[in-house]
Amino acid sequence: MNPPADVPFTTTLFVRDSCLCLHVQRAARSLARRFDVALRPAGLTSGQFSLLMSLNRPQPPTMGQVARLLAMDRTTLAANLKPLERQGFVEVRAGESDKRQRVLALTQSGRDVLAAAVPIWLATHQTIEGLLGEASPDRLRADLVALS
Repeated sequence: MNPPADVPFTTTLFVRDSCLCLHVQRAARSLARRFDVALRPAGLTSGQFSLLMSLNRPQPPTMGQVARLLAMDRTTLAANLKPLERQGFVEVRAGESDKRQRVLALTQSGRDVLAAAVPIWLATHQTIEGLLGEASPDRLRADLVALS
């Protein structure tokens, strides 16, 4: 059996400069940090804000619906719900027609914290879109949706 070949450093540089996955991951971490800092006064992280916002619907969604929307598996979603449940922002209950389903509902405290966080999110979002300069935020969103 032959020993594995070394990957040339030029390949490393090529991947560093062209890998869409790397660039999207870096941008996602950077954006999450910005929103985490901004949302801290509301007592939320960017992930918690997104999760609470995904529950802000006329009818409470199921775990499956939220997991699909957030592109996360149900186990990860359940783990992310725990602190929000402990804080009294979210209630998880059995479905009305199918007791095996788990339905997720914002509590009044959850609606209150979300209402306090929205103006923070709006201001931060506007600042970040401004950083894009000539680039179109709508085009970026469309491209990201196409990749997801």
